[in-house]
Amino acid sequence: MKQNKIEETLQAIGPLDEVAIAAARERQARLTKPAGSLGRLEELSLKLAGIKGQAQPDVSRKAIIVMAGDHGVAAEGVSAYPSEVTAQMVLNFLAGGAAINVFARQVGARVVVADLGVAQDLPPHSQLIQRKLGYGTKNLLLGPAMSREEARQAVEIGIEIVQAEVARGLDLVGTGDMGIGNSTASSAIVASFSGLEVERVTGRGTGVDDAGLKHKVAVIEKALEVNQPDPNDALDVLAKVGGFEIAGLVGLIFGAAAARIPIVIDGFISSAAALVATEWHPPVRDYLIAAHSSVEIGHRIMLERMELNPLLNLNLRLGEGTGAVLAMTMLEAACLVLKEMATFDEAGVSERDEQTLKSELA
Repeated sequence: MKQNKIEETLQAIGPLDEVAIAAARERQARLTKPAGSLGRLEELSLKLAGIKGQAQPDVSRKAIIVMAGDHGVAAEGVSAYPSEVTAQMVLNFLAGGAAINVFARQVGARVVVADLGVAQDLPPHSQLIQRKLGYGTKNLLLGPAMSREEARQAVEIGIEIVQAEVARGLDLVGTGDMGIGNSTASSAIVASFSGLEVERVTGRGTGVDDAGLKHKVAVIEKALEVNQPDPNDALDVLAKVGGFEIAGLVGLIFGAAAARIPIVIDGFISSAAALVATEWHPPVRDYLIAAHSSVEIGHRIMLERMELNPLLNLNLRLGEGTGAVLAMTMLEAACLVLKEMATFDEAGVSERDEQTLKSELA
C-alpha cells in the first residue's frame, strides 16, 4: 500500500457541484407541484445533484458495506453479548439471514462484508473480503486500542474496499458495522472530541442493565484517562480508542467522497467513524447523509457536531447499516422525482398565477 494513499484521497475530495445544483433547482421549481411541497426530499435531490455532479442524479446502484472487527475492551464486560457473536453475525450476513440482508433485498442493495479484525478465523467465502489486521484491537482500558500505523492501515483498507465497489458500479453507499464492544469505543470517540462527560454520551449498546451501564461509563472514563486522546488529532483519537472496523469506515467515507458517491451514515458506530472523518477532513461532511437518529444518547451529539439532520427516527439501535438501507428508499425517491416527474410545460398544467396570488394576499 502506498504510504500516502490517505492524503491522495483527501486531496481528491472536491466541493459540491454548484452548476448541477443550480440546474436541479431550476427543474425542481418547474415540477408539477407547489414549491417546497415535497419538503426534505427536495433538499435531498439538490444535495445529491451537487455530490454526483448531475442535474438529475441516479442512485440506482446501491451497496451497504459492513465492516467487522472485535474490540479488546469487550473483555471488561461492557456488552450484553460475548465477543464470539461478532464472528457468528458475520456468518449470518454471508448467509443472508440478518436484518441488513432483509432490508437490502427490499431496496435492491448489495451487501459487502469485510473482516478487518474479527477475533477468530472465518471460513473462506466468495462474498467475504478478508483484510484482517489482527484478532481484535487491544484493550483500550490498558492502553491504545491500535498503533497509529495500524489505524492508518485500516483507513487505507477502507479506501481500497470502496474503490473496488466503485469499479463494480456504485451510485450510493451505506455504512454498516459489526463488532461486540464497538459502542464503548464510539462513546469514547465522541467524548474525546466533544469534551462532554462520558455518562452524557454513553448508552446501553447491546442492552446492558443499569449496573452494566455504570460499569461501561467507568471503563470509558478510565480509558480516556489512560490514553489521553488528542481531540485536535483525529488519527490519535481513532488509534487510541477506536476500532479496526471504525477505522475502515473512516476510509470508506474518504474513498466514497473522493469518487463523488453519496454516503448514507447509519447509527452510533457509523457516526463515530463519520465524526472522526469530519474532524480529520471537514470538507467530507458535504458528502454525508444521516439516515436516522439512534436510541444511543451520544448519537444526537455526534450529529449536531457534524451539523447533520437525520432523515428517520425509528428508535433503532441495531447497527449493521440497517438504518442506512432504510433511508436509501427516500434518497432514490428524491432522485426519481427530478428524473420522472413532469414539469408544468411537459404536462400542460397551468402554473400558479402570481398576480392572482398577490391580490388574494392583499
